[in-house]
Amino acid sequence: MNQRPARRPAPRPPEGTPAPAELARMARSGLAGAARVAHWADTALGPGSDGATADGKATLSDASAERASEDLGLTVAQVRADWDTARLAGLVEVHGDSARPGWRLRAWDRDDSAVLRGWVALFDAWSLAHPEPAEFEAAAVAEVVSAMPQVLSFLQLSAGPVPVEQLLDLLGQRVTELRTERCEVPYDTETGTAGPLAAVRSADADPADHAPAEDPAPADEAELAPLLDWALHALASVGALTYGDGQATLTPLGSWAVWVKLEQICVAAQSPAGNIEVAAEEMLRGCAQLRPNAARAEYRAWLAARPVGGAVTELVDAARGEDALLRGLAFEALRVVGAPAEPDVRAVADEPTLRPYALLWLAEHDGIDPEDAHEVLTREEATWLWVDTAAAVADHGEAPLLVRHLESALQPTVPVLLDEVRAVGHPRTVQVLVALAAAHPDPALAKAVRRAAFQVHTGG
Repeated sequence: MNQRPARRPAPRPPEGTPAPAELARMARSGLAGAARVAHWADTALGPGSDGATADGKATLSDASAERASEDLGLTVAQVRADWDTARLAGLVEVHGDSARPGWRLRAWDRDDSAVLRGWVALFDAWSLAHPEPAEFEAAAVAEVVSAMPQVLSFLQLSAGPVPVEQLLDLLGQRVTELRTERCEVPYDTETGTAGPLAAVRSADADPADHAPAEDPAPADEAELAPLLDWALHALASVGALTYGDGQATLTPLGSWAVWVKLEQICVAAQSPAGNIEVAAEEMLRGCAQLRPNAARAEYRAWLAARPVGGAVTELVDAARGEDALLRGLAFEALRVVGAPAEPDVRAVADEPTLRPYALLWLAEHDGIDPEDAHEVLTREEATWLWVDTAAAVADHGEAPLLVRHLESALQPTVPVLLDEVRAVGHPRTVQVLVALAAAHPDPALAKAVRRAAFQVHTGG
């Protein structure tokens, strides 16, 4: 009997953490308004309708917002707020001048993991969900956003209410550390640039980032206090914490999400028993955490148990779904199929979502070295594939993997990458950039990526 590969057990959550089903119930409750507007748009606007994005900013058109207000018994402001939340949580995906339901909305009532991933996506985008007041300086906001993970970690470890004064002190310390770290970037004395990060700092157009100060100014708590107040209100608006009476407390969902980030746990469903007997999508999910050789063995066993034609059809259908990880895994399984899959792969080469994967598969099938196969893609197709792969890493991988994925981009500099990522129009662009900004250890680069996410989010 073949033995299944041993898998590293996932770390246990802190004592008292609600069960996944209860966490999903909380997430569904918190996102109920967003899900309701998303379902309404799916039914009322129809596929391909431009009623959701007629203003070019990925918001509901005035007429659609008024119609939703009447149909749902909400104010126009409530409709727009719920629509914005639905987009950040992946319940709605915007494609050019139209919007369509995200895969999470399709799985909303049957897949707890999809609901939790949607809530984590909203949690990651808290600074976009509740934008800062216009009077705040962009550089100060960026520092606070970069420092908040440490504040959230402290709240999680405290496991109870924490006075705002204590959080403000911690925030001040972290901001001072970030300023010190920024000033320690080694400069090239010949060119006057900060090495490989110079392009990012130039893109930020913040003069303070271009010259290191020998003695960085310590954070002023009086200036940070309103910024912390904004950050806590923003995190409260997405359901990560409660804030009032001079103290903040993580909600069970917020505590769980911070724990997930701290432990860098994969959100994907665990590999189920009996992969050979299940449908393609479930089989692929079961293979998601296996090593490549073990996964290929699973693919071969799964394929051997069914007619090749039907198996290929199932794999292609799984690749058409909204989960980018399954798309990549489906084409890996199709590589195991080999020549019998060629007609089906050629047939989907004109579908935008599958085209980059299909072209790579066909190039390798035609004998091109896998390391050179990417040359068959146009720059736009390669960029789309980079974003799609980043979406898979953001949904299912660990933060360091997303940071390393940045190095695989074809673009020579981060600003060029961000420009081309914005132009390619991938529906997960905002969530990918937000996740990358949250994961990257360099505050200047994270700031540039976060700015790009905001520009995509607002249609800029």
